Amino acid sequence: MLGYGFPKSSFMKGMSYRPDAIVVDAGSTDAGPHKLGAGTAIVSKQACKKDLEIIITEGVKAGIPIVIGSAGGSGAKAHVEWTRAIILEILREHGISGLKLSTIWADIPVEVVEAKLSEGKCEPLGATVKPLTRERLHATNGIVAQMGHEPIVEALKEGADIIICGRAYDPSPFAAVAIHRGFDPALAYHLGKILECSALCAEPGTTKDSMLGILRRDSFVVVPLDEKRVCTAVSVAAHTFYEKEHPYLLHGPGLVLDLKHCVFTELGDGSVEVRGSRIERTPVYKIKLEGAMKVAYRTFVVAGVRDPLLIARIEEVEKQVERQVREYYSEIDPEEYQIHFINYGLNGVMGELEPNKQPAHELGVVFEVVAATQEMANAICSSVRSTFLHYGYEGRKSTAGNLAFPFAPSDIPFGPVYEFSVYHLMEVADGLEMFRHEYTEV
Repeated sequence: MLGYGFPKSSFMKGMSYRPDAIVVDAGSTDAGPHKLGAGTAIVSKQACKKDLEIIITEGVKAGIPIVIGSAGGSGAKAHVEWTRAIILEILREHGISGLKLSTIWADIPVEVVEAKLSEGKCEPLGATVKPLTRERLHATNGIVAQMGHEPIVEALKEGADIIICGRAYDPSPFAAVAIHRGFDPALAYHLGKILECSALCAEPGTTKDSMLGILRRDSFVVVPLDEKRVCTAVSVAAHTFYEKEHPYLLHGPGLVLDLKHCVFTELGDGSVEVRGSRIERTPVYKIKLEGAMKVAYRTFVVAGVRDPLLIARIEEVEKQVERQVREYYSEIDPEEYQIHFINYGLNGVMGELEPNKQPAHELGVVFEVVAATQEMANAICSSVRSTFLHYGYEGRKSTAGNLAFPFAPSDIPFGPVYEFSVYHLMEVADGLEMFRHEYTEV
């Protein structure tokens, strides 16, 4: 992830191989819809610039293209412009000129999605996606689509030195470089799938290091660039399974990658060779849409509990606290707010799926209120905190307070809450139709 950082030593070792391109993924929806909805970046400007400064100066020196996928995190207009401004700042500071900068926009007009919906050419991706009504569509803070390799290949054909992609299917920027050079798309996409998380496919795994991919005519090789890491057949195969709903089929824009017959071979020097990747084109080309809408506001509190009597009945007490607060705010429509408790040390991670029901001797309790306005969230969360703090449960001996607060003030207004209003597949004519190129001479 661009901005997560990497050792300069491993990056420079990679440059010593005289690579054909430098590619970095900069985005994800792993953290949910907030960054897309709010138009903010996943990493700080300082972190992004620190990584880009090494990438750009060394890439320009080597005369090879630099490709950035899903710029700014979510790849919408605000994120792409933020990334482009950082790049131009670096070029100015280093006196670099004579470059061709390509920006590939991934923003999709609401009117286009609305028309596709009416034609039956837009479908939800997954059973939990809410129906995409006209109201929800127009409440969405912009929509992006995941581009495949085609727009990036076009930019490479045009001789772009730096390519800033809006939202991109994670392997696409890596695959595009190889496909542009005439390599097998199946190998190109599978290698892209491995490289987009960098050294997570090595042992010890990390997302904060550089990796080298070497494409051959009938295979590819994954090479770690840090002497502390090695790739094994298991580590590379394991990453092939990463973030997939099916063990060997991987769906992307206009394609399905079939990895059932792959063979992973250790080469004895810490690298692994992969053969047998296959690809099929889908009968209809579909791109994944992502869009977020503001639905509420959040306030939360972090607290600790150590009383064994309270720990033994923590969920019962929380239900009573919620009941008292809702009774106190009886004039507010119950549908306008929600109260949630998360008990770390009991079942905070897995919830009802937790198999080990034995609580720890102390719990970290996070409770939040999600409400229609920030003022309402603040008020109700304050009542939850004060009610919980002095709730008189059976057997309680001390009246000093049930909760220990690590922070003051204890109540933290978080701000807007977003949800994915658009998480759909949309039919398009081809991989170029929806993605606009813009070229700048620097």
